[in-house]
Amino acid sequence: MVSVETTLLFILAGVAVVVAIRWIADRTGLPAAALLTLIGILYAVLPGPNIELEPEVVLTLILPPLLYNAALDSSLLDIRRNLRTVISLSVVLVLVTALLIGLGFSLWVAGATMAAGVALGAAVAPPDPVAALAVGKKVGLPHNIVTLIQGEGLLNDATALTLLTVAVSAASSGHFSFGHTVLEFIVSAGGGVIAGVVVAYANRASRPIQRDPLIANAISLSTPFLAYVIAEEVHVSGVLAVVVAGLIVGHDTPRLSSGASRLQVAAVWRLVDFLLEGLVFLLIGQQLPRVIDGLSEYKTSTVVIAVSITVGVVLLLRPLFLLVTQKLPTSMHARLGGDPEENAAKRDRALNGREITALSWAGTRGVITLAAAFIIPAKTDDGAPFPDLDLLLFCAFVVVLVTLVGQGLTFAPLVRMLGLRANKSDKARQRNEARSASVRAAMDRLEEIQQDEHDDADDQAIETMRKQLNHRLERYLRRIDLLDQSDSDEVPVSPQYEAALRVRRAVIDAQREELIRWRDTAMLDDEGLRVLERELDHEERLLPDRPRA
Repeated sequence: MVSVETTLLFILAGVAVVVAIRWIADRTGLPAAALLTLIGILYAVLPGPNIELEPEVVLTLILPPLLYNAALDSSLLDIRRNLRTVISLSVVLVLVTALLIGLGFSLWVAGATMAAGVALGAAVAPPDPVAALAVGKKVGLPHNIVTLIQGEGLLNDATALTLLTVAVSAASSGHFSFGHTVLEFIVSAGGGVIAGVVVAYANRASRPIQRDPLIANAISLSTPFLAYVIAEEVHVSGVLAVVVAGLIVGHDTPRLSSGASRLQVAAVWRLVDFLLEGLVFLLIGQQLPRVIDGLSEYKTSTVVIAVSITVGVVLLLRPLFLLVTQKLPTSMHARLGGDPEENAAKRDRALNGREITALSWAGTRGVITLAAAFIIPAKTDDGAPFPDLDLLLFCAFVVVLVTLVGQGLTFAPLVRMLGLRANKSDKARQRNEARSASVRAAMDRLEEIQQDEHDDADDQAIETMRKQLNHRLERYLRRIDLLDQSDSDEVPVSPQYEAALRVRRAVIDAQREELIRWRDTAMLDDEGLRVLERELDHEERLLPDRPRA
């Protein structure tokens, strides 16, 4: 049994590696997920103890917070606008992938059963979007592709884990019923949605007590576990419950949370996400010795065929599926005499060839695949060994390695080669127009306050605020004019804007240095320094890292 001190040492070493790899990835542009996995494999082949991936720990303690944070950062409205494509990728593609791998195993892998193959297919079907999104956001992947990757990654785990449970049950009992599988999936998914909605509305009801940032943090960190536990207790999809709760809470947050709560909760979740993702990818690499154990009983030809079927279906089916689902509906509608513009208005926009290529290569697999594979029990219901378990685990690990490292390392060059770039100018114009609208709303409110006979607001204070708002509005309108005059998709930055940012940073630095001097000369206590420095930190946080619109 591993001691507490040894476990703590592993965790501290893991955090150190995660920090170092993040630093390297930021400076080289390489995906941190792929680098961490390779480091984990390197450590696994060296002498010494390894930490084995416990699927129950991953599914209960690691997966809920990761999915919940991803849902908080996603857009419920964007996913709804692209619902047809998101559902086709996260449900239909997962089911087709699992069934094709199951069919391939039953036909070409000696002694394999359909149910065991479907269990493997369910494990390898759901992409883990972490690596693809990290790279895609760095290279400026268009917003619609990012939305599809996020939406698919949020919902496909529920599909895969539900199907896996059914397939494992069928393999253990020796009976596989398609109708029963579909019915169980519908019940589990529907129940998960209901559980997520219930938890989200409970969170909404508790908003009055979440004005305190500490209480808001405590409730936010516990929400994904609450959603997961409630759903699992009633035997429905805990993963889907977490995702639905996160989407609704994230949609409500701008309206119902205080500014202080939002700042602190977002900072805490960034840290949790950073550490959990990093440690998980390290764990993936360390599973290599466990995965290759037991392969000696299989013929080399059997292993090669099984791996080829699994990797082949995963890599080839995705682009073919996207091509068919994106191009066929439009062409069929046109042949039937439909209006293409009317058709486009009724559904989310079909992807073009470059977008299909990029989205096809964004199907990296990760910890969910390995955790799902390790869920498969060693024994069936009658006590016999689960059919081909060691072979299934090896195939799952190869898929993770090929996609996470192979696709992860080549995704950024592929996106650049395709010339896919987000239109930063349009986004900047949208932001500045929204800023201008918000300032006009504030000025209208000032007028209402001034005309209200029962409001004792000072006229001088109102006039000072009006001047500040007018100055801000003029700045936003100048930015819009500059964007309108530019022919580039990039955001134009004027020398005056850059100079203003330098001046504002220099002023904040001077204020901070003077406060520290006061503390060091005993004219200000540490508590006072922290309060005043926090004010400057919030002001500095409003400035962009680099000049932007």
